[in-house]
Amino acid sequence: MCIKETQGNLAYQCCDLHAQQQSKGLGRRGFLGALGAAGLVATAAKSATAFDEKASDDKRPERPAEALIKELYSSLDDSQKSSVVLPYNHGAENGKAASRHGMYNAPFGGKKIGDNYTTAQQDLIEKILRAMTRDDDGYIKLTRAGRFDNSKNLQGCGATMFGTPGDDNKFSFVFTSHHLTVRCDGNSSPDEAFGGPLYYGHSAVGYATGNVYYYQTKKANKVFEALDGGQQKQALCSGNPGEEIESIQFRDEKSIPGIGVDALSNDQQELVADLMRSVLQPFREEDAQEVMDIIEHNGGMDKLNLAYYQDNDTKDKVRWHFWRIEGPGMVWNFRPLPHVHCFVNIAKV
Repeated sequence: MCIKETQGNLAYQCCDLHAQQQSKGLGRRGFLGALGAAGLVATAAKSATAFDEKASDDKRPERPAEALIKELYSSLDDSQKSSVVLPYNHGAENGKAASRHGMYNAPFGGKKIGDNYTTAQQDLIEKILRAMTRDDDGYIKLTRAGRFDNSKNLQGCGATMFGTPGDDNKFSFVFTSHHLTVRCDGNSSPDEAFGGPLYYGHSAVGYATGNVYYYQTKKANKVFEALDGGQQKQALCSGNPGEEIESIQFRDEKSIPGIGVDALSNDQQELVADLMRSVLQPFREEDAQEVMDIIEHNGGMDKLNLAYYQDNDTKDKVRWHFWRIEGPGMVWNFRPLPHVHCFVNIAKV
């Protein structure tokens, strides 16, 4: 992943715990069970913000996102296909990362939904985005109550297809806007969670109650506050993990900073599970399950570390510039100050 700034568009281009732990911590079955719909709905209920929830109105789609994407593709005319449908490996020439793996801060290629899709197709795109979230609360969070930060509305965002959606074809539907890049690929890339790197954020200060992701940092703070003095010292990190390629590329586990989940008590591990529930809450259940399956494949929860990067301008111990969940094939890089930017990369290694 590398960061490049273009005119009007900051594009983030992505160039059961083990048996030894089961006696002291969360078993995989218990952890995954806690990630079920009931637990996540409860988390959502407790994380209500001051946002206008009129953006929801119980419009949950009856079909999965993949079926809706196929319907959208079939409705496009030739002119639209030439504009918003690109080859699956577009941009991957000369060793570069494919465009579908990019992390963008505005409509991809500057092509806004309002300028490239009919009203009926725009309604279908909204249904697709809703189907990519867990529930109405998740949709409110990802869309910032339908405002999409500087994109203002759905029409100001972008929706691009890479490849041709079909039963036997690889494809990736990539939705891009200010502080948001999410995708649905029908598991075309089975070794990657979310079909590739994820980006979400919000313009409000990360410690303000009006920030739609404040509840996630509250959970991260709660873990830190439960650590003893020695553990806190181990979890605190100097410097800044950054937001460029170094921020979400995978590192050797020996070089990952912070404190390991395997070094925590049962109660502390329960708080880590709660943090994990909170970051996965906006996303549909199959994506959350895939994240957990990949973590297990890469060694389990006991391989993950938590790290906190403190703001040098304040003595408040809970005001982090960044906090991270990191392990083999896993980076959840969350920046609460001066406002939320979160970059996520999870894949089998």
